[in-house]
Amino acid sequence: MNTEVSHSTLADSKVGVIFLVGYMGCGKSTKAKQLAHRLDCPVIDLDTEIVNKSGKTIAEFFSAFGEGGFRDYESDMLKTFHYPEKCIVATGGGLPCFFDNMEWMNANGTTVYLQMEPAQLVSRLQKRQKRPLIKDLDDEQLLNFITEKLAERNPFYTQAKVIVNAFDLDAETLEKAIANVR
Repeated sequence: MNTEVSHSTLADSKVGVIFLVGYMGCGKSTKAKQLAHRLDCPVIDLDTEIVNKSGKTIAEFFSAFGEGGFRDYESDMLKTFHYPEKCIVATGGGLPCFFDNMEWMNANGTTVYLQMEPAQLVSRLQKRQKRPLIKDLDDEQLLNFITEKLAERNPFYTQAKVIVNAFDLDAETLEKAIANVR
């Protein structure tokens, strides 16, 4: 009799598209790369794709077209991008909170919220120049800003199929959390 316990892993299953969501600084881009390496699949960073397609940095896009113009372009990129059958997608922090983006991601893949506390996010957001919404804030202002924004965004983020504490999260733990809901 085989008494080995079978642990479900994503590598053993049909992965599909996994969307990582969460506030800026929570580690979406880093975790996407780590998870994709474990699963031997490509990473799609939507902010990078926007920069490549538009020829503008995110800050330049905000400056030229405002947040509304950026959010329209971002939503269009999300929904028209040709995703590989198996990939990890790092989204922008605000993307799930506009239009029907979160609903669309839930219908077209597995969504994972990389959750962190505001103070943990402040500690990770020391280099703010490339982040148009926070570039001029000191640490106290940033903490207040993040606390307020998370209160607004959590109703969207928490619609994710998987919610994990992203502080000190390793790729193996993330993979197991996702495998347990598939």
